[in-house]
Amino acid sequence: MYIGVDYYPEHWPRARWATDARLMRKAGFTVVRLAEFNWVNMEPSEGVYDFSLLDEALALLAKHGISAILCTPTAIMPAWLARAYPATLATQRDGTRLTWGVRKNNCFSNGTYRLLSKRITRAMARYFADTPNVIGWQTDNEFGHPFCHCATCRAAFQEWLRGRHGTLDEFNRAWGTHFWGQRIQEWAEITIPDDAGSHNPSACLDWQRFFSWLNVRFQHDQVRILRDLCPRHFITHNFMGLFKELDYYALARDLDFVSWDNYPVWGAPEIRYDAALAADVMRGLKRRNFWIMEQTAGPCGWGVFSRNVRPGELRNIAWQQCAHGADGMVWFRWRTCTAGREQYWHGLLGHDGRPLRRYKEAAQTAREMHALAPLLDGTTVAADVAIVYDYDSLWALRIQPGFAENDYQKAIGRYYRALFRAGVNVDIVPRDADLSRYKLVLAPALHVLPDDAADRLVRYVRAGGILLVDCRTAVKDGTNLCHPRTLPGLLTPALGIAIEEYDAVPGTMNCAVQGTPAFPGTFTAVHYTDWVRPRGATQLAGYTDWHIRKYAALTRHACGTGAGWYLGAVIKEDAFYDQLVRQLLDDACVTALLRPPAGVELCVRRGARHELIFLVNHTEEPQTVAVPAGLRDALRNRACAGRVTLERYGVVVLWRARRSPVAKSKRAKEQTAPNGRTC
Repeated sequence: MYIGVDYYPEHWPRARWATDARLMRKAGFTVVRLAEFNWVNMEPSEGVYDFSLLDEALALLAKHGISAILCTPTAIMPAWLARAYPATLATQRDGTRLTWGVRKNNCFSNGTYRLLSKRITRAMARYFADTPNVIGWQTDNEFGHPFCHCATCRAAFQEWLRGRHGTLDEFNRAWGTHFWGQRIQEWAEITIPDDAGSHNPSACLDWQRFFSWLNVRFQHDQVRILRDLCPRHFITHNFMGLFKELDYYALARDLDFVSWDNYPVWGAPEIRYDAALAADVMRGLKRRNFWIMEQTAGPCGWGVFSRNVRPGELRNIAWQQCAHGADGMVWFRWRTCTAGREQYWHGLLGHDGRPLRRYKEAAQTAREMHALAPLLDGTTVAADVAIVYDYDSLWALRIQPGFAENDYQKAIGRYYRALFRAGVNVDIVPRDADLSRYKLVLAPALHVLPDDAADRLVRYVRAGGILLVDCRTAVKDGTNLCHPRTLPGLLTPALGIAIEEYDAVPGTMNCAVQGTPAFPGTFTAVHYTDWVRPRGATQLAGYTDWHIRKYAALTRHACGTGAGWYLGAVIKEDAFYDQLVRQLLDDACVTALLRPPAGVELCVRRGARHELIFLVNHTEEPQTVAVPAGLRDALRNRACAGRVTLERYGVVVLWRARRSPVAKSKRAKEQTAPNGRTC
């Protein structure tokens, strides 16, 4: 279990370094991240390398038993590079270049920048390959910006399209260029779509894909060098959770594991649903545990800062991520910097460098995580439920939302939060994932659905899976053209419905939804409604407004040995999604270990011989939770007496040995779902 901080020795006098290292070690920190913005110090002029500052810092840290992760420093170019090669700076839509002086201002297609980035990566890798306390690398920093509109990017975009589509005939078909007379007769005629609100939607989706590919290629250049010269070191990157500009599945492919930067404290205290979802997205990128490479350490901000973390909150944030699969915890930053744009992005220490409350709370957390490291080792989150998370659909809905309030991540969030409240763990998976291991799969707003992906979903249901999809699913093909089919298209066999029409419900308008005895309650449809005709499916809820009274809002259809559920509206009430999730879980024979009280998060990490049950209180009130017998409090090393109490922002980690597979199978055979299916 590596625990530590992001450290910038170049920001502080050398006389302070020994104090910093001593305080880090006293806090139980075992790793630091170094060098992410340090290019100019390591290459003060082109081709002249000087690693003495970093060498000295590493040697001092090694004396205190602290390992290091080095960053390729290519997120900000030196001033000499921008001056000598101005074309390396990204070009804005209006044709002007970005002004040097901030980070992330390079053009990713520029050959000179790619070459110089590879040179500094190679020089660092050769120099530090055998440094004893260097254990791994972080590529660049937070890939994702900027978009560039230069002539080189346009030419690269044209070549990328040629490789993707093959011929101009196929390209014109894929983009639907018969509309508005946009037929392309030469590859050189293709332009960069600079306005997603008015340009061809297929062009906009391919441009987004191309930009993502540029970032992936840039990282790949560095990974190849690091793999060759530093085979003993791991390679990761600090992702940004729910960031929307890149296909993170593709960016993760080259890496040993994913890391991400977690900053969930901005406004009023709240249940950290999005931080949990982001963690599950990160774990799903490679289906393995992850690191936190930048963890909230205090108020965050550039011009203005957020609120401060409250006592206990810093520990709470860290344990939530550990519960979701974090195997490394690195706080950003060690000490609040006194210069530059991030003077208000606070570290564990303030500007004065004194080890006060936040430092002490991080040290407490480090001690606890080190103590539990033997139990955490080899465990990961255990989930019977998956949510499909698809970047094509995210991008396509951003280009054309369809209805005014349509947001892909919010659509997923409605179900994710209900599963969170139900105490059920979730895996986040790509559109092409093997779903056979999951009892329940939710694919909200799966807007872009190629035929092969639709076939996989139908096969999953026929083989016994429980599937839920909802409004605006299966509208587009892989090129962002509308399928010429009655919705839900190729999903019809699994869902047993036909969507005859649909309607935006703008502004303050809404429609009443009335449940049946099988799904009781009265609810409110907002933003959108599908006018659904059951074609074999059972209606569980319908509309009461006169113009759509004959249509269904919620259906369930038995298909093979599974079932397909369809929700054709956005429902206002959280209680609706809580009830829907309970019925989906029952249908799939998924049972939570316990139902946590409001504001308490339950997460389970499982290994070969034992499991760890995390209870995280996101509220500012003490919470009492009834727990099954036979559990031990791992942090306090004592048996539980049937219930545990969590103080405000409190955390409890429970331990128990796993049941044998034989015992589990006997229990499973005795259970029957409310719908009559044998579990």
